[in-house]
Amino acid sequence: GAGSAAALWSEVNRYGQNGDFARALKSVNKILQISKDDVTALQCKVVCLIQNGNFKEALSVINTHTKVLTSDVIAFEKAYCEYRLNRIENALKTIQSASQQTDKLKELYGQVLYRLERYDDCLAAYRDLIRNSQDEYEEERKTNLSAVVAAQSTWEKVMPEDLGLREATYELCYNSACALIGQGKLNEAMKKLQKAEELCRQSLSEDSDVTEEDIEAELAIIHGQMAYIMQLQGRTEDALQLYNQIIKLKPTDVGLLAVIANNIITINKDQNVFDSKKKVKLTNAEGVEHKLSKKQLQAIEFNKALLAMYTNQADQCRKLSASLQSQSPEHLLPVLIQAAQLCREKQHAKAVALLQDFADQHPANAAEIKLTMAQLKIAQGSVTKACMILRSIEELQHKPGMVSALVTMYSHEEDIDSAIEVFTQAIQWYQQFQARSNYSCCVFQPKSPVHLSLIREAANFKLKHGRKKEAISDLEELWKQNPKDVHTLAQLISAYSLVDPEKAKVLSKHLPSSDTMSLKVDVDALENSHGATYVRKKAGKLTGDSQQKEQGQGDVKKKKKKKKGKLPKNYDPKVTPDPERWLPMRERSYYRGRKKGKKKDQVGKGTQGSTTAGSSELDASRTASSPPTSPRPGSAAAVSATSNVIPPRHQKPAGAPATKKKQQQKKKKGAKGGW
Repeated sequence: GAGSAAALWSEVNRYGQNGDFARALKSVNKILQISKDDVTALQCKVVCLIQNGNFKEALSVINTHTKVLTSDVIAFEKAYCEYRLNRIENALKTIQSASQQTDKLKELYGQVLYRLERYDDCLAAYRDLIRNSQDEYEEERKTNLSAVVAAQSTWEKVMPEDLGLREATYELCYNSACALIGQGKLNEAMKKLQKAEELCRQSLSEDSDVTEEDIEAELAIIHGQMAYIMQLQGRTEDALQLYNQIIKLKPTDVGLLAVIANNIITINKDQNVFDSKKKVKLTNAEGVEHKLSKKQLQAIEFNKALLAMYTNQADQCRKLSASLQSQSPEHLLPVLIQAAQLCREKQHAKAVALLQDFADQHPANAAEIKLTMAQLKIAQGSVTKACMILRSIEELQHKPGMVSALVTMYSHEEDIDSAIEVFTQAIQWYQQFQARSNYSCCVFQPKSPVHLSLIREAANFKLKHGRKKEAISDLEELWKQNPKDVHTLAQLISAYSLVDPEKAKVLSKHLPSSDTMSLKVDVDALENSHGATYVRKKAGKLTGDSQQKEQGQGDVKKKKKKKKGKLPKNYDPKVTPDPERWLPMRERSYYRGRKKGKKKDQVGKGTQGSTTAGSSELDASRTASSPPTSPRPGSAAAVSATSNVIPPRHQKPAGAPATKKKQQQKKKKGAKGGW
């Protein structure tokens, strides 16, 4: 046995150096047949199984030999198997239970923390690794460190610190671009991605074994981020085109495919639903849940619920939204989706009740929920109830935007008293707030406190709705606050002119004189401006002749040219017009009336086959040369100028009968073809 064992160990060593772990495993198994509890052989077997990708079997070997393979001996291998089997929590426990924290365990610890989305701890772990290690893996550690910073910026909205990393690789450029996207700096992020693409092409093209398809597959994730930036910038057509190009490449990364499919669904929205249903299948691929972050997976589930709503799958929509609500009870979207589905089913009352229950249970999110409730009430036509809901939002009821919305809605309902009450409450709140703290901000006018601006708006509103005395009191208060405000004084004089003209005259004395007002207005610039309705024409230089013409003909008005009357189409200048052409046909001197019975006389009478005396006259073959009964089309010279000439206005166009026959023939042909 000793000789055979030594030979087997030499085989294991040789196969291991050559990377042939399948044969190495066979040799290790032979050694274990000789000595089944050999710690080194068991450890080698676990390593061979890991190298061959058999993580479950490797973990089974570790768990069945716990007495021999203690945590001190096999901690890294066990934690790594658990990590690769996506048992992240177990891997963290295994690492933390190890008595000695080796560099390998620290590296794995950083990866585990990243997967658990504990980015602060992960950042500290990688900083410690970079500080205390010097080997050929330093570039990979820096790349992982930049990935952690990018994740913080994207998912936690943390302002990333400058790590001072030199972006010499496309991985570092890509992570830097992701961090910029999280900050909203889309143009800078696009430039970083373009640089990353260039570096990637350069580094991969140096390898002769790498094909163009391999390069495009590696660039897919960079192009995916480029398309995402285009989508955020509103360039949806460009983004959609790039997304579809990536899908055609059929990348092996299921996480990338799921994200791209989800983004296409968001572009489609309620349109192109058939394409969205096909794309949803890519988000259900095996292993997607281990490739994406929790927020990415949550966004995909939200979009699935919305797609179910748009495709009228009510039960599926309710099921998905209920599942999402159970996972994150405080989140708004599941409740909003359920309310939207109820509204599609015309159950507005249930939707409002559902939103009210959520607002009562989660007061922190009540503002957004109540805004949605108000929108539903407006859609139902209950504007007054919507105003009541909006006024119940304490943190928003005194905001200028909310005041403006309430006043507009009350005005629509012709409830002027309630609108004025909204103004009054807002003004009082801002006066009290300003008394407590030196609060002043620019909302309506530059360098003007909010409550003064609200007073001015309230005065304008009261004047518009006939509350002149109330408006005058508001304007007087404004003028007391700033007696030098000419605009307020002008408004006050205008208001008094409607109620007390004498008082308006007295106040007008306080207006500055026109001499004191310095109005520096460039008239030429004003007339030549883009919005001017009148633009003065620049007078060009006139020659001597043109000046004389203008002086001599300045008073003469231009004569309008008369348009020539239109002549009939068959007008012949050689024929004298009929003087009676303006009279009706019956009143003309040459009218003889209609000839009746002409055709009847020509019809032969007698038995069938008999001929009449005039039949020889009707035979055209017996006449030597019969002149044409009517002139040919276009031959105006054939008409003789006799007393029986038809006037021009009553002459028929030359080719009219022929065209009529052609039209009849065409109709007959068409009818025949139809049969």
